Amino acid sequence: MNEKKSLDATYFDDVYRCAADPWNFQTSEYESGKYAETLKSLPKNHYENAWEIGCSIGVLTEKLAARCAKLLATDVADAALAQAAERCRRLPHVTVKKMRFPEDLPGGKFDLILISEVAYYLSPSDWLAAQAKIVERLTENGNVVLVHWTPEVHDYPQTGDAVHESFIDNTAGVLRRAVEKRTEKYRLDAFEKIV
Repeated sequence: MNEKKSLDATYFDDVYRCAADPWNFQTSEYESGKYAETLKSLPKNHYENAWEIGCSIGVLTEKLAARCAKLLATDVADAALAQAAERCRRLPHVTVKKMRFPEDLPGGKFDLILISEVAYYLSPSDWLAAQAKIVERLTENGNVVLVHWTPEVHDYPQTGDAVHESFIDNTAGVLRRAVEKRTEKYRLDAFEKIV
């Protein structure tokens, strides 16, 4: 069976064309609870240089910014990025930038890389290639945090569980899992780079 292809930027442009907040990030109890748990689960209280992959309209970005000296928030959809930039305009240490992950990558290293509700948009082979790029950009003792919806979505190339299990399998010996949490609808795993 052929694997589903990664979803491209056009998919997300279409989604945001239909609704400014298509996943109800600003109003959903599910989202606000998940954001609170994500922040609570971060292994460290403060990060020097963080990268949020797939920031969407910046609701989590704004909350995460309080824990970071510098935060790079990236996404592929212009409409989402415009909202994220507006939401974070009073936060000079936050940079909002258009990047298609994993093809576009920032320079430098990060002590936190957060991937929330993003990796299941990638095909299994693209996600596998992305994992090595994530590890390369992580500082010593840096953290990677994955948070994903676990029910299957027919449009998505992977499930949240497949994304997390692949990451666990392929980073063994390089990263260790520091936090693991599962709820009825999502799972959260935080990892620390092994020195």
